[in-house]
Amino acid sequence: MHIRKSAHQNIMAGNSFGQIFRITTFGESHGEAIGVIIDGCPAQLTVDLEYIQSELDKRRPGQSKITTQRKESDTVKILSGVFEGKTTGTPIAMLIPNEDQRSKDYTHNVDVFRPSHADYTYQTKYGIRDYRGGGRSSARETATRVAAGALAKLLLKTQGIEIFAHVCSVGKINAPEVTINNEKEFIDEREKNIVRCVDQATAEEMITYIDSIRKQGDTVGGKVSCYIKNCPVGLGEPVFDKLHADLGKAMLSINAVHGFEYGSGFAGSEMRGSEHNDIFVSLTPALSKGEGVKQIETLTNFSGGIQGGISNGMPIEFKVAFKPVATIMHSQATVDSEGNAAEISGKGRHDPCVVPRAVPIVEAMAALVLADHWLRNNNSILK
Repeated sequence: MHIRKSAHQNIMAGNSFGQIFRITTFGESHGEAIGVIIDGCPAQLTVDLEYIQSELDKRRPGQSKITTQRKESDTVKILSGVFEGKTTGTPIAMLIPNEDQRSKDYTHNVDVFRPSHADYTYQTKYGIRDYRGGGRSSARETATRVAAGALAKLLLKTQGIEIFAHVCSVGKINAPEVTINNEKEFIDEREKNIVRCVDQATAEEMITYIDSIRKQGDTVGGKVSCYIKNCPVGLGEPVFDKLHADLGKAMLSINAVHGFEYGSGFAGSEMRGSEHNDIFVSLTPALSKGEGVKQIETLTNFSGGIQGGISNGMPIEFKVAFKPVATIMHSQATVDSEGNAAEISGKGRHDPCVVPRAVPIVEAMAALVLADHWLRNNNSILK
């Protein structure tokens, strides 16, 4: 039996994220603009437009020799939901114009499927696809998530929750584990180099390697480590909305992401329970929780700040793995839309490694998850 999907099902599928703090993104890589609608943001949140723009600047293309040379200012405009610098509790619309499209760079693949791209799957699913830079499947869409995530970060900052990430590996080059004592110092060190790795010696090695890969017309993958500090105990829902499950879904929804692990991750599968268990300890009484109630922490953090799918008050730590960019400047065998053998060679402007620009995207998606779960535990207006 063949069941035809309704138009409503197609329209609603996969463009929204979150339950209370909910975003819906729109637009394509080579369209007029991209944008996002944010619903559920509490009223009376002070909106720092300069901060939102600064987050977008970290993701924008053309920022260094190791990123795509497409020139986009990614200037965001807020169309609704903000009055006199504060959120009103109504839907917030943000718009980012596309300024530097070169659609002619993609005319060679109108009827040919690029290896490891979404061309074939989109064509088969919808019967039509925007061949100009991948249309909706392009990583250009992630700029809208960064804009929305920046607003979510502003909301979380009112609760003292901080999110920060950096590039921890490129190819087989791995940065040493970092100890975070000061968020500002962490970010300052990260922004000293174009690869966004806090360890400067490793960063130089990564930059040299990425540049050599670029000159070869090839690409390379890498990983981003993310840390969330001051997250309260209790965020996350049983059974299917576990906090780490929602973080995993958020990260795996980012273009080119092929892996997610939190806490000890895959290495934990090689440990014994006696090694892996996080032992609880009581610290000084937490007066805000009532007389005689002590603050509880763990001696280790193999759980990554999440136990039973619920935050336990320890720092939340996870890593996100990105594959090499699929477009390479080499000829590759493929097939056309009729299934005939064909050949294709990459054209246009592309990142040799996505991870330097992925750092703010990872932070943004983490912020959207945390903001949504925080609101599930609270009401809809800031106190």
